[in-house]
Amino acid sequence: MKRLLPLLLLMCACSDQATGPDGSTYVHSMDGAPDSLDPAWASTIYANTVVVNLYDTLYRYQYLARPYALAPNLAAAMPESSEDGLTVTIRIKPGVHFVDDPAFPGGAGREVTAADVIYSIQRHFDPATRARGAWLWRDRIVGLDEWKDAGADYDTDVAGLVALDSHTLQVHLTRPYPQFVHTLAQGYAGVVPREAVEAYGRAFGAKAVGSGPFRLVSFDSARVVMDRNPGFRAETFDLAAEGYDAGTQSGLGLEPLQGRTLPLIDRLEVEFIAEDAARWNALRGGEIDYIKVPAAQFDQVLATRKPLSLVPDLADEYAVAAAREAGFVYTNFDMSNPLIGHSDDPDRDERNRALRCAIIRGFDWEQRNERFFSGIGAVFPGIIPPDVPEHDPAQDRTSVQRDVEGARALLAENGWTAESLPTLTYGYPSSVTERQMFEQFRAFMADIGYPHDRIKPLVYARFGDYQRAYSEGEVMLITSGWTMDYPDSENLVQLFYGPHAAPGANSASYSNPEYDALFEQAAPMPPSPARTELYRRMNQMVIDDCATISGLSRTLVFMWQKDARMLPDRSFTGGYFLRFVDMASADE
Repeated sequence: MKRLLPLLLLMCACSDQATGPDGSTYVHSMDGAPDSLDPAWASTIYANTVVVNLYDTLYRYQYLARPYALAPNLAAAMPESSEDGLTVTIRIKPGVHFVDDPAFPGGAGREVTAADVIYSIQRHFDPATRARGAWLWRDRIVGLDEWKDAGADYDTDVAGLVALDSHTLQVHLTRPYPQFVHTLAQGYAGVVPREAVEAYGRAFGAKAVGSGPFRLVSFDSARVVMDRNPGFRAETFDLAAEGYDAGTQSGLGLEPLQGRTLPLIDRLEVEFIAEDAARWNALRGGEIDYIKVPAAQFDQVLATRKPLSLVPDLADEYAVAAAREAGFVYTNFDMSNPLIGHSDDPDRDERNRALRCAIIRGFDWEQRNERFFSGIGAVFPGIIPPDVPEHDPAQDRTSVQRDVEGARALLAENGWTAESLPTLTYGYPSSVTERQMFEQFRAFMADIGYPHDRIKPLVYARFGDYQRAYSEGEVMLITSGWTMDYPDSENLVQLFYGPHAAPGANSASYSNPEYDALFEQAAPMPPSPARTELYRRMNQMVIDDCATISGLSRTLVFMWQKDARMLPDRSFTGGYFLRFVDMASADE
């Protein structure tokens, strides 16, 4: 019954605000759907993309700046930090209002205050919210964990979250946290009004009462429709402030947008289309304006890859761009499962490690890259991909090089036979591509002697269902991807930090006290060679323990209708870029 509830909520999420747009409409697409629009549940790229358009966060990333850089959003300026890094003071813009909603007295949206920011962070620590973002602030803010342990009473103050006045927030940290301001640019940090949360209860995830650039019209498992928020604060497009680089971005047609009021379109629709072929057909049929091109289409779409260009039949109609993803894809072992992960029996623990290492040796990253990523993904060892400063290009690559005979020998040396190997469950959300990846994996394992019938698929209707399942330890092999929340490798190594175990970001539930100690040593350190060395040691520990089959960073190719003037992004600017999209009128 629990599984059905979110779907039922989504099915009845249509709003009485639904009206046709008077002006321009841009139709985006994503390959997955959010299971909630509550910022406290914004744990996927799909949810985050939508949430930051409905809710304000204190900070966001500049639209055009590369490397990525933060900018004030609801905040009036960048934060002021004390010399010891333990006190952060943030002033928020006056005159910002939540959208009108029956949850407010008289239905008129009230002004957003510092108390709303505090409440929104507190919700992540309220067990009743069942939030997914507490890991961002756990043990980081003075008194917040204790507030949770004492019963999460919103009428009790948290020592580390102080409203100095209605528009000034002061945060007291337990220790320096260089990434703290980045956490305030995540969908998790969307500012919600307490009145709406209490008025709608569980249904709040389908209501969306925010102060972002758009307001919700309707939401279901197929699409979300948003209209321009007529009360959105007066902000204009400033090329310089967004980090515009004429040398690389002059071809995007953004210059005439200078000074225009945000958001630039009247209606934003996002279609959730899981199947690659269906998304492609929707683009070609004019139903959507943008697509992340399926890798299976690369050969048909691209005339050249360096530089990127479209085949002539498409070049007149569409624009194209490519970017290496800020993240990677992997298959984690559920280390909490004693059949394949950690075991209290030292002998079994070592045999399980050998089993995992054999599976890794049997995995063929070159074939995976060629078959599903058109050979243009970047295969790398461990969890620190090539495009972040802490990546070590000299690192040993044995863990990503196939060795079938070595895998077979490792199994035999540790007493694993076809009869004794445990049955593995391999989970994925329903799609043709995911099924093909599973079958490829099973074929890899057959080569090392793993019986076909001992690797079983667990297929889930939606990504949200799949995520819930592996978060609750129902899946032994967790195939997924991680898009970095912020441009700092701390966001990568935290994926294997013990206290972040499932349902937190450590979906492998990896537990290694030595690793945890290094993480805690590095956590308060600013970027430096010393911190890089710690991260590289942690990366090697994950490789040595064979906790994950990793990894590959995809090269993403974007195509969009030329009528849409924009620079699409799937990483840090993510959903934020949608407020800057403009659709050319027919006479332009």
